Amino acid sequence: MAMSDAEKQALKETMAERAKARKKMSPEQFEQEVLDKIAAMSPADRAIGEKVHALVKKVAPSLQSKTWYGMQAYCDDSGKTVVFFQDSGKFKARYSTLGFQDTANLDDDLMWATSFAIMGWNAAVEKQIAELVKRAVS
Repeated sequence: MAMSDAEKQALKETMAERAKARKKMSPEQFEQEVLDKIAAMSPADRAIGEKVHALVKKVAPSLQSKTWYGMQAYCDDSGKTVVFFQDSGKFKARYSTLGFQDTANLDDDLMWATSFAIMGWNAAVEKQIAELVKRAVS
């Protein structure tokens, strides 16, 4: 099965990220990469991406910004991705996605959600994301 153009682009971004990681980028350089990714998003996605970024930095300052498969993401001290934001334009989806990797402490019995569709932002969305991120790093 052939990869779509979006999948090919994500693969190229991943290879570039790995090459940069070998160069030992500074936290400020990783942060700038994330800010550049957010700036390149469509206006609606950018508005959400900026809010996710600010919220993660506020409620989980221990997480380091980075790009992950070409998406804005946040990793723990060992460099493992905890949470990421996939804008809807990345794969031409109808909604953006906030996702958590297995390093996130979201375990809840035998089954739990690891990703959430986001189509807009309000106080309830902000509260839910803040609670999830806090729990993920606890």
